[in-house]
Amino acid sequence: MTEVGNPQPEDYPDAARLLHLSAADMYDRFAGGRERALRALERSLAEPGTASSADVVRLAKVEGRTAGVMAAFPVDEAAARARAFLGLALRGAPPSRWPTALYLYWAGGRAAPSPPDSALYVDALATDPAFRRRGAARALLADAERQAREQRLPAIALDTTISNDAARRLYASEGFDEVAYRPPGRGLPGFVGLVKPLS
Repeated sequence: MTEVGNPQPEDYPDAARLLHLSAADMYDRFAGGRERALRALERSLAEPGTASSADVVRLAKVEGRTAGVMAAFPVDEAAARARAFLGLALRGAPPSRWPTALYLYWAGGRAAPSPPDSALYVDALATDPAFRRRGAARALLADAERQAREQRLPAIALDTTISNDAARRLYASEGFDEVAYRPPGRGLPGFVGLVKPLS
């Protein structure tokens, strides 16, 4: 059975590890390495208002073990939450990393297609490789739909890299439509934007 809920402090290391897995290359480039990225993600879970605060992160647990993670919030909160994460990451990084982090923040914000204004945005979604095909990702997407309906938002939006065929198949099977594409550029991969309208 899969249970979904917000992470507690004792869950933060596992939550940070899986959030990192959702975009490892970008987090590592942004923070200056895997260990710095994991530390920044773990700190962000404890800090309200970031794109990966515990209040917007949901964990899927299978047999009591963390199997998947999702960060989701209304689109109109995205810019403020991204800025809050940037500030937290910069405070924990040496000044020599700041130009790279600021560039990636700027370029990354323009690389993915823009989601519709009135939607719940799934900013991160990842499943532990040991728990793939056990229903964790589907349970998290169902939780995103529940959140969107509770907040009276008419859609769920997310994006993934164009090359992530497994994720694109999953999202298609869950009712998401591919609505926008961005080609690779500026050292970033290409992205596809997806939306699931809620009736």
